[in-house]
Amino acid sequence: MILFVADRIKDLREKAGMTQTQLARRLKVSRSAVNSWEMSLSTPSSIYLAELSKIFGVTTDYLLSLDDGVKVDITDLDEQEQEIVIRLVDHFKTAKA
Repeated sequence: MILFVADRIKDLREKAGMTQTQLARRLKVSRSAVNSWEMSLSTPSSIYLAELSKIFGVTTDYLLSLDDGVKVDITDLDEQEQEIVIRLVDHFKTAKA
């Protein structure tokens, strides 16, 4: 199923437990602007796409449905912690194969 920007924004907002009003306040836009994005009446500008990606921890490519892969930023973990995360992901991938 192809998800559009509107679907991605609404889905991410709901998963984050945020209302449209809360998201609007964080972005310093009106609630109706967020509502318009979620209803595909308008599309957020590149500035707001970048801000949305920061708020929700996803790439702008994900918001634009150019990349459906899940990204996890582990750069703030030390080397040993990063290795554990990588091994855990590899374990799950191998178990599914």
